Amino acid sequence: MGMIFSLFAVVALIAIVLAGVKVAAWYSVFGILVPYAALGVFLAGFIRRVLKWACTPVPFRIPTTAGQQLSFPWIRRSPLDNPSSAAGAAGRVLLEVLFFRSLFRNTGFEVRDGAKIAFHREKWLWPAALLFHYSLLVILIRHLRFFTEPVPGFVQLAGRIDGALQVGLPGLYVTDLLFPAALVILFIRRVAIPRVRYISLAADYFPLFLLLALAVSGVFMRYFTRIDVIGAKELAMGLASFHPSVPGGIGVLFHIHLFLACTLFACFPFSKLMHMGGIFLSPTRNLPNDSRMKRHVNPWNHPVRVHTYREYEDRFSGRMAEAGLPMEKD
Repeated sequence: MGMIFSLFAVVALIAIVLAGVKVAAWYSVFGILVPYAALGVFLAGFIRRVLKWACTPVPFRIPTTAGQQLSFPWIRRSPLDNPSSAAGAAGRVLLEVLFFRSLFRNTGFEVRDGAKIAFHREKWLWPAALLFHYSLLVILIRHLRFFTEPVPGFVQLAGRIDGALQVGLPGLYVTDLLFPAALVILFIRRVAIPRVRYISLAADYFPLFLLLALAVSGVFMRYFTRIDVIGAKELAMGLASFHPSVPGGIGVLFHIHLFLACTLFACFPFSKLMHMGGIFLSPTRNLPNDSRMKRHVNPWNHPVRVHTYREYEDRFSGRMAEAGLPMEKD
């Protein structure tokens, strides 16, 4: 049900643009007002979520451990899977952000012979996630050429590397193949694995369909339906310089692509895509496991009077003697 609802929601978004641009000719609404509104919602929502996470107290060390912690010198430890210092925790977060190390270590299980549980490695999600995230990163970098003049060197370099195959005219970008393919793999995983399908909601399917619609519309604009690229850059430069204008003749497909991108930006802080910012503030990742080296006291604990065991014996020595309990003092 969530999948069908999400699919119809994306179709409805496309229909809104078709009606607004083709019928009502609201070019300024979809070309100026919607992008600025989406950017405002994105920034406000992103900052709010990050500040909320940053202000959430974490009095105790609760890191996820996946290896031997620091112990005796003759016991080999895992400085990244069970870090004991801030540097080790930073290294673990860096590996998670750049290489998705936890997905590489992913394991699954199945019940065999009626009662036996067998564990096995599941690594195929790891390359799919790498393809998706790095393809999206390269695509975002390439799109900076529409918002900058002159185009920075790293943006030109990303475009040359991405189009190194030089297949066809216009040149084929590798990410234009890898990005939709990764999305399809992630979608198949969500519907083909029963346990994943069972816990999947509309909030899981909607970003997939939205990103897939963005990819398809972008591919169509580049390889099948030509648009006014100069007009598109003029619109993007106007938005970036806060002197917006909507040139004529860009095409409705471009407005669909832009509206879908704005929807993605507006929904980003309120969806599971926000893990992009949350990974840096996750206490299970960014905290060292030093609970055996340092005592962590909850700063807002109610003050209580404590007493030593000697004081305990002094208070209850009579009852302990009657019960026959051993005592340190005579």
